[in-house]
Amino acid sequence: MIQKASLLVKAVEMVHQLPLTEGDTKGDLYEYLLGKLTTAGINGQFRTPRHIIRLMVDMLEPEPNDVVCDPACGTGGFLVSVMEYLYRNHTSPEGILEETDPETGKIVKLYSGDLLEKFRPHIQTEMFHGFDFDATMLRIATMNLMLHGVDDPKINYQDTLSSGFTERYPKAASAKFDKIWANPPFKGSLDFEDVHSNLLRKVKTKKTELLFLTLILRMLKTGGRSATIVPDGVLFGSSHAHLSLRKLLVEENQLEAVISLPSGVFKPYAGVSTGILVFTKGGRTDNVFFYDVQNDGFSLDDKRNEIEGDNLPDCLKRWQNKDAAKDTDRTAQAFFVPVAEIEKNNFDLSLNRYKEIIYEEENYDPPQDILGKMLNMEKEIMRDMEDLRGML
Repeated sequence: MIQKASLLVKAVEMVHQLPLTEGDTKGDLYEYLLGKLTTAGINGQFRTPRHIIRLMVDMLEPEPNDVVCDPACGTGGFLVSVMEYLYRNHTSPEGILEETDPETGKIVKLYSGDLLEKFRPHIQTEMFHGFDFDATMLRIATMNLMLHGVDDPKINYQDTLSSGFTERYPKAASAKFDKIWANPPFKGSLDFEDVHSNLLRKVKTKKTELLFLTLILRMLKTGGRSATIVPDGVLFGSSHAHLSLRKLLVEENQLEAVISLPSGVFKPYAGVSTGILVFTKGGRTDNVFFYDVQNDGFSLDDKRNEIEGDNLPDCLKRWQNKDAAKDTDRTAQAFFVPVAEIEKNNFDLSLNRYKEIIYEEENYDPPQDILGKMLNMEKEIMRDMEDLRGML
């Protein structure tokens, strides 16, 4: 709260002087402020890193006529990234503007999205849907989308796992969504009586991460796709609920990819190991694409400083040029695993189950030689000590 009227006047005057008329400076400023939210919420929410979000959005390649959703939207990062993707991929060469960054001197491209004009009514009112049960996050998400060019996003106050969840699906999309991105909260469990009965019919569990995956499958239209972040336990957990969910993904739907992320990706919020599941509702799973992200371009400590060796561009490139017949080398970062092998391994989806590690043999001197060297060193030390005593 701003306590004094004079302070409000001063703040308004300072904001008025900012150069907010060109490009998407307001959206960039807002994203910067969101980046300063460094504490996790009481319900296990935390901000998903924007470079991870961009990878997930790029992998699903949203179209301007899609209807998209995030059932645990938080600040709206996934939905904003979808809008940014549309701008980048639906701008004519003439519609790309270039500016020079005054600080770095680098050329910055601004995308006008001029090829989106015929889709504008759909984008403004029907395309973007988000749900959350944190009223503060809902306000942030709505403002974030408005600052990125979506005038009327459908951001609703709902606990999507609850038995009282009213699914406000768009009428024009056969009551389902085309694409869903999510980083659902991993923390805690719910009472059975609080969970929507339709979710429990598929997987009877109290764990929120399993319930959200079941919910996403229910919200997608047949042929709809999702990229969802899950804790590693979902990939190899041995409980009946974990097994049932993985079996559901593999046998009744098309599990497309498992992207393994390093454990420090969500620091300083949490150090939990996570992965990204990419899947399509319906269809058939033949082969599953695995990728081992060892470096996301930032240090894996609480500081998360930028470093070299980012694997994410390679991950996207390998995904876009994937070939199940050729990508069979299990020692590489990217490879395919046939569904028969996954079924044989009790539907285990952890990368370490299938990745082969090459151990290099080290050659050492024989123990007798090592011992001889140690004795010689000892003799030299003793000689030096005798010389030192003589000097004293």
